[in-house]
Amino acid sequence: MSDLSGCLVEFVRDHYRTKEFIPLHAPVFGGAEQAYVAETITSTFVSSVGEFVNRFELDVARFTGSEAAVATVNGTAALHVCLKLAGVGEGDLVLTQALTFVATCNAIRYCNGEPVFIDVDRSSFGMSPESLAAWLEQHAMTDAEGNCIERESGKRVGACLPMHTFGHPCDLEGLVSVCQMWGIPLVEDAAESLGSFYKGRHTGTFGLVAAVSFNGNKIITTGGGGMILSDKKTAARAKHLTTTAKKPHPYEYVHDEVGFNYRLPNLNAALGVAQMEQLTDFLAQKRELANKYREFFRGTDYAFVDEPEACKSNFWLNAVLCPSLEAREHLLKETNAEGVMSRPVWQLMSDLPMYRHCERDALTNSRYIAERLVNLPSSVKPEA
Repeated sequence: MSDLSGCLVEFVRDHYRTKEFIPLHAPVFGGAEQAYVAETITSTFVSSVGEFVNRFELDVARFTGSEAAVATVNGTAALHVCLKLAGVGEGDLVLTQALTFVATCNAIRYCNGEPVFIDVDRSSFGMSPESLAAWLEQHAMTDAEGNCIERESGKRVGACLPMHTFGHPCDLEGLVSVCQMWGIPLVEDAAESLGSFYKGRHTGTFGLVAAVSFNGNKIITTGGGGMILSDKKTAARAKHLTTTAKKPHPYEYVHDEVGFNYRLPNLNAALGVAQMEQLTDFLAQKRELANKYREFFRGTDYAFVDEPEACKSNFWLNAVLCPSLEAREHLLKETNAEGVMSRPVWQLMSDLPMYRHCERDALTNSRYIAERLVNLPSSVKPEA
């Protein structure tokens, strides 16, 4: 065990060619970032109005193949609005996964909805269509208006919210099929999966809407920042909601409903445009690193987390499943002690104090993964 930890530290240091501290995922600014940001300062359009916001939205829409994209101040804001667009409201249930970052569930609560935790697949770490179908068959019914209702409580199931964990696509065909059968809107948490494809089609383009994140630790960054992916009609509604629901007028301030100040500043969007110009190269480098990790762990008791079949992952965060909880703890302790940052997966949402009361299935795979997973350094090399 100690030998593997030591070899892993040596392997990571050799890849990044440094004896200094190695973070889990650091941003790289090797393109036109400084020039574009300086351009916004010169123009004085540093806030929510400016050409870079429009350019960034177009760039992301084109890359993902989405009809439209609407920039937001962060990924959580994007997810909040996605759920609003799906119609999630007071008392609605939202079927999601316990193996996720807390923002997924927080966005549900912002809509006064309630998470229901469905188990994940071991192949993708995303929501299992089989577990989703099983929960619905056991607990749900369809009313006369076509709404999916939990039988016991009478609450409406307002949406299904899977996440593409670490950039690995969920079984989208399976999830779409189950959601269509039950009349449930599918909202994709694609925060981590920019550059990931399911059977040749980009994640975030299968459901009604999707949310992408550009936090500082994502594959590209705007410092903060997020994006809503949708069709053009839904995007127009998203733009209205995220810009304080202000109606166009030559000089009057007219707001026709409760909106949100979720606009992405032009300053941040400038960073995003420069980062998008490098995304293809970032993806190639991250795939190369994933190939190296795969070979490193081959023949050991540690299972490299690979892309699901028929998918192309962005390998945002590389990960390995350890043979036991004890092995996980030892690997985390030894790598971090040597200045090579590693991290466990998030605590299951069903174990957090504000979500312990929520309904869930057995979460067998979720707990198996949570007890064994370690994320490994996955940054693009700055000098590359």
